[in-house]
Amino acid sequence: MFKPTKFAGLRLNRPIVMGIINVTPDSFSDGGKFFEPEKAIAHGIKLAKEGADILDVGGESTRPGALPTSLEDELVRVLPVIKGLAPVGVPISIDTRHPEVMEAAVSAGAQIVNDITALTGDEKSPELIRRLRVPVVLVHMQGEPRTMQQQPSYTDVVTEVFGYFSERVTTLEKFGIPKSQIAIDPGIGFGKSLDHNLSILGNLDKFLSIGCVLLLGVSRKSFINSIYSKSSTYSRIGGSIAAALTGIRRGVGILRVHDVATTCEALSVWSAIEAVDC
Repeated sequence: MFKPTKFAGLRLNRPIVMGIINVTPDSFSDGGKFFEPEKAIAHGIKLAKEGADILDVGGESTRPGALPTSLEDELVRVLPVIKGLAPVGVPISIDTRHPEVMEAAVSAGAQIVNDITALTGDEKSPELIRRLRVPVVLVHMQGEPRTMQQQPSYTDVVTEVFGYFSERVTTLEKFGIPKSQIAIDPGIGFGKSLDHNLSILGNLDKFLSIGCVLLLGVSRKSFINSIYSKSSTYSRIGGSIAAALTGIRRGVGILRVHDVATTCEALSVWSAIEAVDC
């Protein structure tokens, strides 16, 4: 079994922290707090200082119920932020499903593509990634953001998500995109009920046999409120950390988070106890 040792030039001898920068007016997690480019850039610099290994910039909300964003709006939102963060020296990821945005973002300084459609949203995307030779994050999503949480259904969610990634990775390898260039994200909250999310979180280690680095995004997600209803909508930090550490124990290599400083603190304490180099 191929076991990745690096992703986007970053060594995987410890958990990698990807800091989230939502350049949208309707983000579920921050309510558009970083919609203005200057604020988004300042936030990215802050996340880098707190320990983020990657900065993930997104200009289209993919929260449940979100409507599509025009290409023009998405480009206007993300390109100034990417250009402003490029000198920071931390790899930048562009969170988009549109090849036009992927290409423009990479030209502006992004080094990673994070696609919620796993490069299925547009037939031009796989060829673009092969040509650009940039690492890509494939996310599993049942349906699309506007409707994905309307009665999601699986016979066996772990088996089906595993099969989906096996097929996608095999297809992309044949296309010329190697496993070493691919990360897989099981898509917690992307077309999944609470039980589906918990089943995936309890079986994350099964995805390791695919041979790609495993990325987990559980930060501030609504399933936490379903378990502990007293959680604050805009924090859910305790639940986020608990789920993240569960993921690390089960082989997750990259954590996609809003709260970088808190996550890095938790990882440092966890690694000291577990005697792991973080």
